[in-house]
Amino acid sequence: MSKKNIAVLVSGGGTNLQSLIDCEKQGMFGESKITLVVASKPGVYALERAANNGIDSTVLCRKDYESIADYSKALVDTLKNADIDLVVLAGFLTIIDEQVYEAYPNAIINIHPALIPSFCGKGYYGLHVHEAALEKGVRVSGATVHFVTPECDAGPIIMQKAVEVKQGDTPETLQKRIMEEAEWKILPEAVKLFCEDKLEVKDNIVFIKEN
Repeated sequence: MSKKNIAVLVSGGGTNLQSLIDCEKQGMFGESKITLVVASKPGVYALERAANNGIDSTVLCRKDYESIADYSKALVDTLKNADIDLVVLAGFLTIIDEQVYEAYPNAIINIHPALIPSFCGKGYYGLHVHEAALEKGVRVSGATVHFVTPECDAGPIIMQKAVEVKQGDTPETLQKRIMEEAEWKILPEAVKLFCEDKLEVKDNIVFIKEN
């Protein structure tokens, strides 16, 4: 397992960031470490989580840049300057363009709170995902970790975990259950596999090496 520098990109409270920090402290990622947190706006609680754990952080506000291209270039520069090997999108809600994906091919992973290809793509984020799942009356939802490509939520799937939808669920209760039972488990596991060089992508399919 080679030592990798991990950047976590956030837009809010950073619950998935916290699960990654906790797993790192338990030695799950070996020598690899979260060395940078990038927030899309100032004052979010995820920045406090970074500070509390001695992790460098920076804020890149979309409104400070004229275009998505300018913003994406600034993001790539920030990541490259920090010698980042793996980029984790953990509730990062700012649009970025192909400059970022080309700089980090098969090295950007995202957590989505549904079983892709259900309830994903444009407009499906946060509570909107769980609202749509409940409106459809599905019995099972869950979370998906995938590599990020230019097409929204369409990159190669690394891991999925199903979570039961219960009668009487609200978008909030379902969101909480999916976080606790799926997101906080499979996101760190996917990061671990990446750090162990066990993920290989062929024809848009992820293969996990056995040893």
